[in-house]
Amino acid sequence: MTQKAAYTISGEARPARWLVTCDHARNTVPDWVNGGDLGISPEDMARHIAYDVGALGLSEALAERLDAPMIATDFSRLVIDPNRGEDDPTLVMKLYDGTIIPANRHADAAEVEKRLDRLHRPYHAAYEKLAARRDDTVICAIHSYTPQLRGRQPRPWQVAILHAPADPRLAREMIAALEAEGDLCVGDNQPYLGHLEGDSIDRHALAKGRPNVLIEVRNDLISTEEGQREWAERLAPILMRVLAESGI
Repeated sequence: MTQKAAYTISGEARPARWLVTCDHARNTVPDWVNGGDLGISPEDMARHIAYDVGALGLSEALAERLDAPMIATDFSRLVIDPNRGEDDPTLVMKLYDGTIIPANRHADAAEVEKRLDRLHRPYHAAYEKLAARRDDTVICAIHSYTPQLRGRQPRPWQVAILHAPADPRLAREMIAALEAEGDLCVGDNQPYLGHLEGDSIDRHALAKGRPNVLIEVRNDLISTEEGQREWAERLAPILMRVLAESGI
């Protein structure tokens, strides 16, 4: 494993076309950001607003089964969100799902630039280097979502596939394959829309013409190692089959 201040890479030498990515892997706050404390409770730092619960373990297990490299962030999305463009107004959140982020309330342009330079940009540089290791790389981005936001209706989907209009090829096939399992409620661009200008898929897949699929799993299903392993074992053969049958 390669570990840097902004990211970790597992299985860098694995040969598969796939590259597994985990943008919101951890809830780490570097000590140079407000002394390593964003000013919110440990309970808030342990929930979805700080990172994608279970996504890292699923990404690692899935990458092993795909024989693929995996890159993951090593900082909380509340410090700076790597799945946002540098000019996105939600890059550094001041309020998220009802929680005020004190350390971000007065983050000025200089502070944001420091976080970009030390975290966001190094992650994306390493991401692009991995993606460029082969001409036929296929990106599989792993995320998770909470079963219910505060004050909202429960989310019924166990798994969802997000996609952009510019390239829905693998996404459409994955949705069909997951629905064919017979026991899953599958989201199609739920609970989020599948494309933000400047996000990771836009930057590393769509802009470069790379096939891609973004998988969201409800985080109560992957909160344990057992759940992560079960979902990796379920998703890996489907991904391999869909890619092989696509002819891409």
